[in-house]
Amino acid sequence: MKLLDRYILTTYLKTFFSVFIILMLIFILQSVWLYITELAGKDLEFDIIIKFLIFVTPRLVVLVLPLTILLASIMVFGGFAENYEFAAMKSTGISLQRAMRSLSIFILGLSILTFFFANNVIPAAELSFHNLRRNIAKVKPA
Repeated sequence: MKLLDRYILTTYLKTFFSVFIILMLIFILQSVWLYITELAGKDLEFDIIIKFLIFVTPRLVVLVLPLTILLASIMVFGGFAENYEFAAMKSTGISLQRAMRSLSIFILGLSILTFFFANNVIPAAELSFHNLRRNIAKVKPA
């Protein structure tokens, strides 16, 4: 891996993880707000609320990843353009496709990983999520 590939990938990954964490927090808070009537006022233990959040999180990962990729790409490449780093790459003879190769490989790998995550993890988490909601409704109906 060349130095430029490492630089672009590390810059992208820093932004990617920051945006991912922020968007996950926003989506988790939105999910909590959506199910607040089922959770509030039932004197639930803290571990049940944590389980609730753990079971709802896999569904949100698939929603957040495309937004994260888009926002991180816009932020990183906008920063490169603002700092004339793309112009420096072009002046050294590096094409835009060559500069984006490491990111394309990373995003392709992430897409494949997300596909398997969506097919294997999310159905089990959804089943556990609905079972937990049903148990909360049965055990503490009011």
